Amino acid sequence: MRERYYIKQVGYREAMNMVVEYHYLHRKAPCSFSFGLFEKETDKMVGVVCYGTPSSYSLRQGLCGKDEKDNVIELTRLFIFDNTPKNVESFLIGNTLNKVDKEIVVSYAEAEQGHIGYVYQATNFIYTGLSAKRGNYTIEGSNLHSQTIGDKYKTVKELKRVFGDKFSYQPRPRKHRYIYFNCDKRRKKELLSKLRYKIEPYPKKPQ
Repeated sequence: MRERYYIKQVGYREAMNMVVEYHYLHRKAPCSFSFGLFEKETDKMVGVVCYGTPSSYSLRQGLCGKDEKDNVIELTRLFIFDNTPKNVESFLIGNTLNKVDKEIVVSYAEAEQGHIGYVYQATNFIYTGLSAKRGNYTIEGSNLHSQTIGDKYKTVKELKRVFGDKFSYQPRPRKHRYIYFNCDKRRKKELLSKLRYKIEPYPKKPQ
């Protein structure tokens, strides 16, 4: 793999340009660190991985408790062109995890899209089951993120009372949740003892 590709850190704009144009969600994501995958022969960027602070305070606190809430980062976007070798995604992730400044890395695979998260399994992430059943909150005329709304107003009933017909709720698909501890064995053991989710066997697609 190293004979054909190299990895280097890229700027937010360059990363988001690729994400918005080619990633299936076609939208930006939290991004504190971004790394491009480049062909050695052409110096063309053929993939990108982005890491950013999760927007959900409850997630940051819920993984390993309040003491570790500022020690969490999320792998928010991964895109690689289809004409690359099969294991190039795990090559990109595996060679960038140690370049971020947090010890707890979380990422999700969208079950609704048919994604299982094999790339996370290949890079030794821990599987902790499906995300909780939640919904997306929208307030007409407001650009507030759904999580921001949810943090401020605790119940759907309260939101309906405050905003009336301007408030809408859409069920959010559940996702496979993976966690990686970006640290040495001693520290990993400590974080595992704090982990609030049950470790489960890796999911597989039905035969």
